[in-house]
Amino acid sequence: MSGLQCLATENIWFDKHRYDEAEKHFYEGANGPVTQHQQQVKATPPPPQQQQAKGRQQKRQHRNSSSSGAGEQELVSRMKSLELENQTLHKVVEEMRAALQKLESRVFVLEKSPAAAPCAQVAPVQAASVKQVKVENGDDDDLDLFGSDEEDEEAERIKQERLEAYAAKKAKKPALIAKSSILLDVKPWDDETDMAKLEECVRSVQMDGLLWGASKLVPVGYGIKKLQINCVVEDDKVGTDILEEEITKFEDFVQSVDVAAFNKI
Repeated sequence: MSGLQCLATENIWFDKHRYDEAEKHFYEGANGPVTQHQQQVKATPPPPQQQQAKGRQQKRQHRNSSSSGAGEQELVSRMKSLELENQTLHKVVEEMRAALQKLESRVFVLEKSPAAAPCAQVAPVQAASVKQVKVENGDDDDLDLFGSDEEDEEAERIKQERLEAYAAKKAKKPALIAKSSILLDVKPWDDETDMAKLEECVRSVQMDGLLWGASKLVPVGYGIKKLQINCVVEDDKVGTDILEEEITKFEDFVQSVDVAAFNKI
């Protein structure tokens, strides 16, 4: 059967007014008879302006409902964050309370400890007084004040022995002698001065703590040469002033004496 034939046999939509009438009677029986004004309101559709206003109102209501939903969600999230913050603050308060209790207990113990110290000090004093009473009564046969006298004597003896051993060791150790190396410039009067005789005169100066070393002739100018001689002296026994005085005594050969170099050994 073709589609047109099928549609030709269908008559349900052609009887639609009958179904509408039956539905109307059904609702009238359920809700009461419909007045003429209601029939007119139902029959006449609202004007386009009212429909637009109604659409705007529905949109506004939808927008308000969506904004209120978002506000409710934000409020819920803020409440959750406040609850978490409140829990954290509770934990901090509990920890501070526990720390304060510990601190109070420590202060209480420290306040008690100074009171216990005098008691501990009183006990030895009382024991010493009892021993003094025994000594006064003549019961000093078994008395031993912790062996303090014997221990002091023994410690003093050991200390004295150590001091004596240290002194003996220090005495055996040779004392350090301070010495210096001096380089002297001995200048003659002129180029005709016998430099060999001049050196002989300089080396003839002998004293305790003086040792002559190497020497050489150094040209000065105009054919004049000076004697440069090295010596080692002990600082406590020989000084540069004494050397200059002793050497300048040879007035026939020596014009002046200068210290060219001075080094500690």
